Amino acid sequence: MTSFTPREALLLSLAAALTTIVMKTGAWWLTGSVGYLSDALESVVNLAGAGFALWMVSYARQPADDEHQYGHGKAEYFSAAFEGGLIFIAALIILLTAGERLLNPQPVGALGLGTLLSVGASLINFFVARVLLEVGRVHRSLALEADARHLMADVWTTAGVVCGVGLAFATGWSWLDPLVAGAVALNILREGWELMRRSVDGLMDRALSDAEVAAIERTLNEASPPGCFHGKLTTRAAGAVHFAHVELCVPGEWTVADAHDVAHTLERAVEERTGVRLAVHLEPISSPVPAGAVTERP
Repeated sequence: MTSFTPREALLLSLAAALTTIVMKTGAWWLTGSVGYLSDALESVVNLAGAGFALWMVSYARQPADDEHQYGHGKAEYFSAAFEGGLIFIAALIILLTAGERLLNPQPVGALGLGTLLSVGASLINFFVARVLLEVGRVHRSLALEADARHLMADVWTTAGVVCGVGLAFATGWSWLDPLVAGAVALNILREGWELMRRSVDGLMDRALSDAEVAAIERTLNEASPPGCFHGKLTTRAAGAVHFAHVELCVPGEWTVADAHDVAHTLERAVEERTGVRLAVHLEPISSPVPAGAVTERP
């Protein structure tokens, strides 16, 4: 799965969305179930979300230019926010449809082929979600992870709908079908809120995870020569690109060339080991020298 590029994974998601729209619409047409209708509408959201994610991922990976000197990585957060907004709209439509069906119950039709189509579509979504999640983690892409988590929510949604429709058919209680559809809508709302929260976090320059910060600090400690120590470390993520800034304290008697060489070595070591782009700010060591520091040239 990791052999997929982000673009290839999202093209796979687009193809899956088109396929599942056809299958789930067929399930709704065969059964007349509003639960299956809600499932089909969510697949339409999947299609729009995957298309927008593909656009944003392609844009985010463009090299830095004069107007965007730190790159375009934050474009991925717009994808997550856009998909979250679409989810909210789909959930409202489902709630309105379910409410109308609660007021005017209708019997559920034969479940055989319709249910098979819905389950088959869910299996497709499950496979594609696994691919997107793995590729998203490897390439540190929020847009892919958001699409993957949305598809997994779709899988659980379908499971709930199938159970609800099955109960309505078995018991003859038609109100169970729109009731489950309403529960599906609430679950979709929760997923949309989570995607929008993560996108806002990214746009607000959220710090890197504790594990990533620990890896950076470990590299700095291992790669720093005797006589140097690092001070304040700050981090931020811009889509797939992660940045860090650190203060490096060096002996005051070193030349500019000595200090520059050490800073360059640390920046290269951190990027090679963690993938984080480090910027080093140099500060001379003032008296007294911190305990354990050895002031000698590298």
